[in-house]
Amino acid sequence: MKQNDTEHNKDIQEQQQLDSRLLHIRNTFVVLSGKGGVGKSTIAVNLAMALTESGYRVGLLDVDFHGPSIPTMLGLEQETIQQDDDGLIPVEIGSLKVMSVGFFLQNKDDAVIWRGPMKMGVIKQLLKDVVWGDLDYLIIDSPPGTGDEPLSICQLIKELTGAIIVTTPQKVSAVDVRKSVTFCRRLNIPVLGIVENMDGFTCPHCGNATHILPEGGGRNIATDMQIPFLGSIPFEPKIAQSGDEGRIFMRQHAGTQSADAMLAVINALNNSNGKHKAQPTPSDTSADLISKANPIRLAIPIDNGKLSMHFGHCSQFSLLDINESERTILNRTDINAPPHEPGLLPRFLAEQGVRMIIAGGMGQRAQKLFTDQGIHVLVGAPPETPETLVNQYLSGALQQGVNICDH
Repeated sequence: MKQNDTEHNKDIQEQQQLDSRLLHIRNTFVVLSGKGGVGKSTIAVNLAMALTESGYRVGLLDVDFHGPSIPTMLGLEQETIQQDDDGLIPVEIGSLKVMSVGFFLQNKDDAVIWRGPMKMGVIKQLLKDVVWGDLDYLIIDSPPGTGDEPLSICQLIKELTGAIIVTTPQKVSAVDVRKSVTFCRRLNIPVLGIVENMDGFTCPHCGNATHILPEGGGRNIATDMQIPFLGSIPFEPKIAQSGDEGRIFMRQHAGTQSADAMLAVINALNNSNGKHKAQPTPSDTSADLISKANPIRLAIPIDNGKLSMHFGHCSQFSLLDINESERTILNRTDINAPPHEPGLLPRFLAEQGVRMIIAGGMGQRAQKLFTDQGIHVLVGAPPETPETLVNQYLSGALQQGVNICDH
């Protein structure tokens, strides 16, 4: 067989493997920007986390070779990639699955000096070899511009749901948005909308808004090019601070003007997504979970009055009935854990009326068993009392770290 034929067959096989992975992902968004420094990664992280906390199954892929900031923004700088027989295992923070080029760098100060073909090869590997499982959304944080990385993504993913383009208001940034829109149109990629970041600064003391940069660049281009304008997000020092500290801004500062603006963008994006909009699957029962008018029952594994970090080996479960609309705990009951038998806990807790679990660590197989019982799982919680954890969850301040269980 000629070498060209061998390479061609290899390309076909790799594309089949990639397509097989993508069959399990219902929506794939790529977050683009015409230039760097506009807050693209911030939008990608907070979008992914907001979708996760709304009950969707979400993955976040960072392919910014020259500035992979996602590990820093999520507090995952020390994580390394694990692998099993099926492929690369994404790092988990809470229920969010994360993969980044940054995880493969031995030193965070290393410079990636690669040409286009090598970048495309790595992007292909990340798409075909990462064990994402079933996802409602995969958010891809792409480098700025219209170069090799975004081109590779758009060529490799045959049915990309659409692109989200991030800009700032001033002309020099907004002009580059036109190039990103043209790029998408030439590749037949739907543009789901434009997000205008850093739109004015609201004084935390007096409440007056000051437009440091010229106004309306993103909105005007959205109108001129007939694409949705998803909204504006003001300057907020806490956004940068949260990213530097590896904390999720929307979770840490829920209810602030900037957090509300991000939520408005996400709602607009969900509306613009049209026929591709994902709905929580029946097995998730996420729609019921998010219905804030109805009380739901949570289960928290405990030892000595605090969350047990190893779910399957706790001595008790604390069952708490909550009203999400009023952000209150209605009732708490502690029950002894049943004998440790494979597959018993999902049935046991479902019989107790549990619809949600807050856990420290839980393996992927166990999470699927609970999902099959209609129980939503949040992992990576700290060892606090049940009331503390639930009150943090109700206020949007629950800190979800890395899932400590990988089996």
